[in-house]
Amino acid sequence: MFISKWALIDGAIEGEAVILGPSKIGVDTIIGHNAIIGYPIRKKIIELGNKSSFDRYDEKSDGAIIGKNCIIRPSSTIYEGVQVGDSVETGHCVMIREKTKIGRGTRIGTYSVIDGNVEIGDKNNIQTGVYMPPGTSVGSNIFIGPYVTVTNDKYPPSPKISGVTICDGAAIGCRAVLIAGVKIGERALVGAGAVVTRDVPAGAVVLGVPAKVVMSREEYDTKQRDYVGEP
Repeated sequence: MFISKWALIDGAIEGEAVILGPSKIGVDTIIGHNAIIGYPIRKKIIELGNKSSFDRYDEKSDGAIIGKNCIIRPSSTIYEGVQVGDSVETGHCVMIREKTKIGRGTRIGTYSVIDGNVEIGDKNNIQTGVYMPPGTSVGSNIFIGPYVTVTNDKYPPSPKISGVTICDGAAIGCRAVLIAGVKIGERALVGAGAVVTRDVPAGAVVLGVPAKVVMSREEYDTKQRDYVGEP
């Protein structure tokens, strides 16, 4: 275990967790074994070269903020400059890179990567193995299925970032791919395995490669109610 002398800890730290820099850990939050909070950005690591150590990382780190009632499960890494709201949970081995903001009540599944400069709202369910690159904007009350891939470069590799926007109440099926720059409208639904190459209107359901509108969210919701036996 390594806990910075500058850190403010009001939660529980398990096993060999590492808390770097002036990180803040909220009341009733649990930081799991081998998790790292406040990991320095790449530039600082390179500057240290072969002199790297947790003591040196601690001196370089600007820390991260973790809210109240969070569960950061074992082997997750949260970089410096990250702000995590109250009641957020991660799975195991989640990476959240610098300058990311995550709203209250959001869950992020095991092996997901939030790759820096990402905005995520409240009460989202982000499942296993999801990738979100810099520039991604996620609203609130959104479901993102396992192994969804979000992109941010239309002509890779290029220096231009074009972020994806996912609006409130949307749902993205497993292994869907969202191409750079697209907007998924409010309550829109993207089917499993779809490749989204253009904006999806609010309340639309899209399927296929490339994804095309096949029905409305209202029609989908009716099918869902019939499926689960609700009136």
